[in-house]
Amino acid sequence: MTSSTRADMRTRLQDWLPKVVLAPSLAVTLVFVYGFILFTIFLSFTGSKMLPLYTFVGLSNYTRLWALENWHIAIVNIAIFASLYIVICTVLGLGLAIFLDQKIRGEGFLRPIYLYPMALSFIVTGTAWKWFLDPGIGLERIMRLWGWESFTFTWIKDNDMAIYTIVIAAVWQTSGFVMAMFLAGLRGIDNEILKAAQIDGASSLQLYRRIVIPLLRPAFLSAFVILSHLAIKSYDLVIALTGGGPGRATEMPATFMYSYTFTRNQMGIGAASAVIMLMTIAAIMVPYLYAELKEKH
Repeated sequence: MTSSTRADMRTRLQDWLPKVVLAPSLAVTLVFVYGFILFTIFLSFTGSKMLPLYTFVGLSNYTRLWALENWHIAIVNIAIFASLYIVICTVLGLGLAIFLDQKIRGEGFLRPIYLYPMALSFIVTGTAWKWFLDPGIGLERIMRLWGWESFTFTWIKDNDMAIYTIVIAAVWQTSGFVMAMFLAGLRGIDNEILKAAQIDGASSLQLYRRIVIPLLRPAFLSAFVILSHLAIKSYDLVIALTGGGPGRATEMPATFMYSYTFTRNQMGIGAASAVIMLMTIAAIMVPYLYAELKEKH
């Protein structure tokens, strides 16, 4: 075998090796992610109950879905949760990022503390906050043991306030991650621009309002997309913290979908709710990806 032949075989092997290594992962992704997405869409147009059926029923599952009171409760709850979650995480994350960007002492110590909650799963976060907010063993009991006998904090048991306990736990877990995104954006801003603005007499408030925050637009957009995605598919945090209760006070589309698919044996309606969630996420993700690709070209 000549050296040129060996070199040619080595080149072909180098070209094909990454494809061979990635092929199993790609096949699994195509089947178990996109394949099941297509299967779920198909089920949403069938009369499936406890098990999949292949009787086509058109849009009847979607009609029945939007007639259900529980679905309307879930939609209201996700609107309250998502709006508060996105706004508070964004404001808190931006504030923490600006604070750390001042080159304060102990930044290397504080940054991991802020980021640590994101390392936990939502199940752990929900369980921890459930214990903390439970009036019998958590904050209320501790404050009363310390002598504040009139202190009450029963949001987790209150139909009107329980949804806000989900917001508190979710913000606690995710705001550090948003902070990291904004901090990276702040560190990427050219200092010469800021120095020129300061020489022209711009105050700190004007500096951030007219220069820094507009330059952070990509970070704002990325934070919005990620937080929206996390909010729409929120399931494990809700189940661990409140279980969707009390009553239906913290019912979300994800918990509704699981309940109707696997508990109430209404797989067609559950699939229809999953498709609507998918369409909502796609409505957020597709314009974002389009804008990113358009900027690169």
